[in-house]
Amino acid sequence: MNLKDKNILIIGMALSGISAAKLCLKKQANVIVYDGKTKEQLVESIKLFDDIKPKFIFGQFDNSILNNLDLIIISPGVPTDLPFVKKAYEIGIPVWSEIEFSYRLCNAPIVAITGTNGKTTTTTLVGNIVKAYYEDTFVVGNIGIPFSSIIEDINEESKIIAEISSFQLETIDKFAPKVSAILNITPDHLNRHKTFENYINAKLRICENQQKDNYCIINYDNENCRNLSDKIKCNIIYFSKNPINCTGVYLKNEYVCSNISGEEIQVISTDLLGENNVENIMAAIAISICMDIPIKIICKVISGFRGVAHRVEYVASINGIKYFNDSKATNEDAAINGIKLMKSNTILIGGGMDKGGSFDKWIQSFNGKVKGLILFGETASIIESTARENGFNLVYQVKNLKEAVDKANMLACDGENVLLSPACASWDMFKNYEERGDLFKHYVNELLINSKL
Repeated sequence: MNLKDKNILIIGMALSGISAAKLCLKKQANVIVYDGKTKEQLVESIKLFDDIKPKFIFGQFDNSILNNLDLIIISPGVPTDLPFVKKAYEIGIPVWSEIEFSYRLCNAPIVAITGTNGKTTTTTLVGNIVKAYYEDTFVVGNIGIPFSSIIEDINEESKIIAEISSFQLETIDKFAPKVSAILNITPDHLNRHKTFENYINAKLRICENQQKDNYCIINYDNENCRNLSDKIKCNIIYFSKNPINCTGVYLKNEYVCSNISGEEIQVISTDLLGENNVENIMAAIAISICMDIPIKIICKVISGFRGVAHRVEYVASINGIKYFNDSKATNEDAAINGIKLMKSNTILIGGGMDKGGSFDKWIQSFNGKVKGLILFGETASIIESTARENGFNLVYQVKNLKEAVDKANMLACDGENVLLSPACASWDMFKNYEERGDLFKHYVNELLINSKL
């Protein structure tokens, strides 16, 4: 794709927008970068550009910006139903995600992984496995590394492992990975997608351009995923916690087994796997087999895999109380999993940005294990009401995360746990879930230091 002298508008000055803009500039395009924030709010982002800078426009959008544009690259955090985005569609300007834009410039095979939960863990694990066999492997996408940032470093022998969100999939066009995976689908981001059906359809887009010789990995145990099977045109590989009568990866006789090659083989013993990562590992095995990675390499990497930060991450033990950071649990189902992994009574810290979801199942999953619920952020009152409606009354509201950690420290006793597992997005008070998790760890470590004084 020749970008020289093309007029390109980048919407959003987060990581992916900045990366796409810099690549367009290198390709000699005429670049405008727009963000609704003020210039003063974006001083640090502007500094990330080199000597050659785009034209910057801040604040309220003027539709005259749309004149004579060849392409719009939209950041995933920008809703597609904004008036000026809808106007761009009406007058025929292509509106692409940074993922679609990068795909058009990529000549390497791509693995694309989506799902409501487990994307980052699975993408990280697949990246480790593929990199152990193909040195020239890049892990990109929603995991925090823009796809466009590595375009000039790849060739047709490279391998791309990409975590893809529903926001990024909304604005693809021809994006077609060699292997796609839909790990699970449960209600999430309904404030953005409006309906659960829209959310499911956004996830399904990951495989809409795949050809018959490509692969799509599907969670057989998730009904919402399994129901998509008739809409998928390429080879479907399932994964399941139970033996299945179709091509896939599954648990059988305390082993993860695969019949993808046509015969059943035992891949790895379940004794070597963490309980919270079994589904992610099965998906990673299926993906890796489809990428022609030898079983020996797959097993070696899985055996040494210890998960990712912010996902039921052990932080410290203070006076017999264990602290866990599950900041990545940004929806109800992910937070339920965090509670399941606690082995003793738990003080739970939750709350955050309201994405329009329900919290009933989360409260109902406490099952006597949650001793107290500490809430902060935009959803604190909503969750408290839901808790009391479900008969759980040990609820405390605080102003911020620091107060939440201090309150948890007061309530927890020797042998119990404190778990940050918010069941909500972080954007009401933090840049992202990583910042929220890092602050939690910082506050816990402050308690640890003080406990030794």
